Amino acid sequence: MELRFAGFLEDCSDVLSYAKNYLAVHFKLDYVNSDGDISNYYPDFLVKLTDGRIVVVETKGQEDLDVPLKVQRIRQWCEDINGMQSDVMYDFVYADEEGFKKYEPKSFADLLASFREYKVK
Repeated sequence: MELRFAGFLEDCSDVLSYAKNYLAVHFKLDYVNSDGDISNYYPDFLVKLTDGRIVVVETKGQEDLDVPLKVQRIRQWCEDINGMQSDVMYDFVYADEEGFKKYEPKSFADLLASFREYKVK
């Protein structure tokens, strides 16, 4: 899923740049996992759009019990960082493989419009 998603990002005219988040990038969020323990979570991609927004992206081939907890944490982080500064607007999106195949977005704007499951509290 991540390789396919990176290919999609390459073709999006509304994506200025993107990075695959991995241990060397070290962008991580702590969250309380489904067992009640504190864990580290590394979202999959950081995407900069042509309008200047940065979107934290989580992709999943198969959903597990921690997905809602991780995405809730991304949402909270975006709210917190956006409340502390106004230089850059941060957003997030969760894209699962089944939905990605179903919606076949042609742009990042299409992706944001199609994947709204975790956007409301």
